[in-house]
Amino acid sequence: MEPIVSIIMGSTSDLPVMEQSARVLNDFKIPFEMNALSAHRTPEEVEKFAKGAAKRGIKVIIAAAGMAAHLPGVIASMTPLPVIGVPVNVSLEGVDSIFSILQMPPGIPVATVGVNAALNAGILAAQIISTGNPKVMKEIVSYKESLKKKIVDANDEMKKVKFKYKTN
Repeated sequence: MEPIVSIIMGSTSDLPVMEQSARVLNDFKIPFEMNALSAHRTPEEVEKFAKGAAKRGIKVIIAAAGMAAHLPGVIASMTPLPVIGVPVNVSLEGVDSIFSILQMPPGIPVATVGVNAALNAGILAAQIISTGNPKVMKEIVSYKESLKKKIVDANDEMKKVKFKYKTN
């Protein structure tokens, strides 16, 4: 089994957040790899990874970073693959990470999800993969239907909540 999604984090301290992406990809049966690479501490390894990812069969890269948060943008600058950035709340409520990942120069896009929103990064990666994979598309459709069902079920539960002036 060869990975088609790569989850990259600046350090293993990001693992508790990035496990959300891993769980989603695992649930959708999408082979993935996970590695720690630092744009500042291991720039040569980052370059080697980014420039070789497409040749290895990677289709989407999810890159997480906190504080200076350059990892997603540095990777995006060296690969033709889509990169999804996950700002990690390490300092300043994650705002520093958001701006570092979101504010990329023209020609170097990074899709950016919310702070610590690795779940959404995993879903977005799966949706990208699903455009060329009917099995994954079926999993995505099923997942989206389960989200709808949760809301329908929640409204059924809300009907049981009683207040004197509640009308439904």
